[in-house]
Amino acid sequence: MTSTSLTPGVTTPVVNRPSVVAVGPIVWLGSDVMFFAGLFAFYFSLRSTSPELWAAETPKLNVPYATVNTIILVASSFTAQFGVFAAERLQKSRTGRSPVKWGMVEWFFVSYVLGALFVTGQVFEYANLVSEHVTLSSNSFGSAFFITTGFHALHVTGGLIAMLLIIGRAYSVKNFGHKEATSTIVVSYYWHFVDVVWIGLFLVIYVLK
Repeated sequence: MTSTSLTPGVTTPVVNRPSVVAVGPIVWLGSDVMFFAGLFAFYFSLRSTSPELWAAETPKLNVPYATVNTIILVASSFTAQFGVFAAERLQKSRTGRSPVKWGMVEWFFVSYVLGALFVTGQVFEYANLVSEHVTLSSNSFGSAFFITTGFHALHVTGGLIAMLLIIGRAYSVKNFGHKEATSTIVVSYYWHFVDVVWIGLFLVIYVLK
């Protein structure tokens, strides 16, 4: 709280309200944390009641393939952060060919491509599992796998759309300022979040199977 003087000798308190741009994403991500916590609980509950089924079905998972897909998504988080660094410098686009001179647009575009590759990789993995007779309705393992990873894929897709909006907004404004930089940072928070969630899912589903 700060105070301002309206008349000599008289001060009026002024409340510094938190920015909606800062608080909104925190509340949203907090609700998403609870959502994914529920998904993890759902997965663990089904696994605890059907250990024999998990032992029979998890060998059908292509762990090396999922590992490469995971590396792609994690790499996109790093490139998104490089885009944030550029946005904090108020650098919209590149000033040279070297990646060192790239701006927010170039780094976010790379992140978008990597995220799209991840989603495409998941689609191919789904197709392979369906050919192995693992589907959403085949058994509890199939339900747990497709529901948890499917909802995450939807979140990644939402992040990809947000990246396109940020890139489009950068091109639509004449001067890339603090408002655009803040939007970039907010989207990066969301993207880092979905990356961390996937690392947890990868460990639970593919490593600790």
